[in-house]
Amino acid sequence: MIPAGIDYVAPTSLADALSALAEGGEEAKVLAGGQSLLPVLRLRLAYPSLLVDLGRVEEMHGIRDDGDRIVIGAMTRHADVMTDPLVAKNAELLAVATATVADPAVRHRGTFGGSLAHADPAGDLPAVALALDAQMVVEGPRGKRKLAAADFFVGYLQSALGPDELLVEVELPKREGNWRVHYEKFSRVAQAWAIVAVAAAVRRDNGTMSEVRVGLTNMGPTPLRARRVEQMLAGASAEPGAIAEAAGYVAEGTDPPADLDADADYKRHLATVLCERALLAAAGMA
Repeated sequence: MIPAGIDYVAPTSLADALSALAEGGEEAKVLAGGQSLLPVLRLRLAYPSLLVDLGRVEEMHGIRDDGDRIVIGAMTRHADVMTDPLVAKNAELLAVATATVADPAVRHRGTFGGSLAHADPAGDLPAVALALDAQMVVEGPRGKRKLAAADFFVGYLQSALGPDELLVEVELPKREGNWRVHYEKFSRVAQAWAIVAVAAAVRRDNGTMSEVRVGLTNMGPTPLRARRVEQMLAGASAEPGAIAEAAGYVAEGTDPPADLDADADYKRHLATVLCERALLAAAGMA
């Protein structure tokens, strides 16, 4: 199908991008990597009057060290996130999960910020952003503001971004200590969206799980943290029995959507299985 006619601008600065977005109003759409937007336009499921292409806005590209955190520009490609040494050292869970996103073609075009702003609970990176306590740096005509990942995702395909705002960059706190991570994903076929996935990070100290973080993909209208599991395992001995018991509570308080792939009860069961696997791997027992 041929897309409808759309005006197109490709600003070269953040200021110009924000100006173009403001002029376009609610009928404007932002084009980042285009891996989610372009198929929708091609099928005429969206009818924007203006596309604001951020590909040439250099301020939104790249990864840098900023003291106690690393900062990732929203327009940084998935392929660059996967291979960046700062990410590997300080946010390994992000690199591991990004390697499971779609296929190499998508990873070389899709962007980190675009995936987060799209706010799809079945996407791989929102749950990781939650687990890593990411801070979203948002800019608009009223200036800059920061949002915790927990406050950024507000509903199915809905973020806290205003229609005239852009996600500019993401801050990830550096982690100290002996952290190990794992991303366990179950898909119907290779390279498909996750039916359910679990992001796990465990800090071990002398046989004890000092800190545990668990993010859930596709277990509700937004990405989720498995807080009960984290609390049960914090300070516990790194033993398979303790992990199995805690994983049994991973679906508590979730509302997974029933779809063509699985009903809600199956997804809750799947989350339990995947959580145990992810935590065993992250704790060094798999």
